[in-house]
Amino acid sequence: MTQHNTQTLEEQRRAFSKKRFLAMPLAGSIVWTIIGIIGATMPPIWQIWSVWIGCGSIVYLGMALAQVLGEDFFNKHTPNNAFNHLFMVGLVMALLVFSLAIPFAMQDYTSIPLTVGILSGLMWMPFSWAIQHWAGYFHTISRTLLVLAVWFLFPEHRFVAIPVVIVSLYIITMLALERRYKVVNSLHN
Repeated sequence: MTQHNTQTLEEQRRAFSKKRFLAMPLAGSIVWTIIGIIGATMPPIWQIWSVWIGCGSIVYLGMALAQVLGEDFFNKHTPNNAFNHLFMVGLVMALLVFSLAIPFAMQDYTSIPLTVGILSGLMWMPFSWAIQHWAGYFHTISRTLLVLAVWFLFPEHRFVAIPVVIVSLYIITMLALERRYKVVNSLHN
């Protein structure tokens, strides 16, 4: 039997927005740091696999980090919240567009950090809308523009320069999210 949420969408948004949201960007930061290190030290085949395997593991690392950080990744405290569902739909959307990266990668393996770096950042747009905060918009737009620019500017260092950009943006985003979390929760307490 399906349970229905009796809260309005605005009440659900407020409940969703009270979360910290650091586990996933922290997981992304860790993985993209490893990708950058592998990009600087290992041959191309390891660089390629580091992106595919690394980005595929971000969600699992995020789940583990959520436990450590005390975040409600599995929505035990806010079940049936439409915005939890929207977040997961955004995550699945980002994974599905990997289908665009694969054929491009078959033509030019150095396209992998470009395509995966941009595509895996798309989920930040609906997330930003859901929490009504600029951090996700900033992350996605900056990530798209900077990853594209770095891909063109540093063709010999794409597996290093692109991860540096992504990790730098994650750091800025996490700082903004932490500040947002403190403000939102001080207002609602």
